[in-house]
Amino acid sequence: MTLENLLKDYCSYNLWANELTVHWLKSKDQDLMEREIPSSFPSLRSTLMHIWAAEDVWLNRLKNLSPTEFISETYTGSTAKLFEHLLQNSELFKYFVQRQSDDFFNNTTIYKHLNGKPNEQYNAEIILHCMQHSTYHRGQIVTIARSLGLTDPPKTDYIEYVRQKQTEL
Repeated sequence: MTLENLLKDYCSYNLWANELTVHWLKSKDQDLMEREIPSSFPSLRSTLMHIWAAEDVWLNRLKNLSPTEFISETYTGSTAKLFEHLLQNSELFKYFVQRQSDDFFNNTTIYKHLNGKPNEQYNAEIILHCMQHSTYHRGQIVTIARSLGLTDPPKTDYIEYVRQKQTEL
């Protein structure tokens, strides 16, 4: 497997894991989405918003745009709409990456941090960081949810995705 194929697959995995997480959270009492628990982000909703916002920022950077803020800073929509936005953005990220030629992954993107400071990264590093970042925060979602009494989180590890893909062949 090449780096390019792995990263394309990892973006598919990210969408799959976000779909499982959203589907699971939709089945729960929606009042729990806003309940605050000590964590990096104080609630399930705010953690989901952070995942969405970070994926959006990194996707825009890969498209040679430099966002100046996280969309989560101004978002006031419902949790149901948040679920939609997160999944739509993860899908856009997946399809953007899948359409790229092999040389894209070895090229760099020049972008500005939200504070305006310029930076440059290999596209492969950006993609890997963004997907791992989402995985990290999905883990926090499980921890927050367990603190709220939810004991049935979906298994969203990469190997679960790979095994499921293999059984579908």
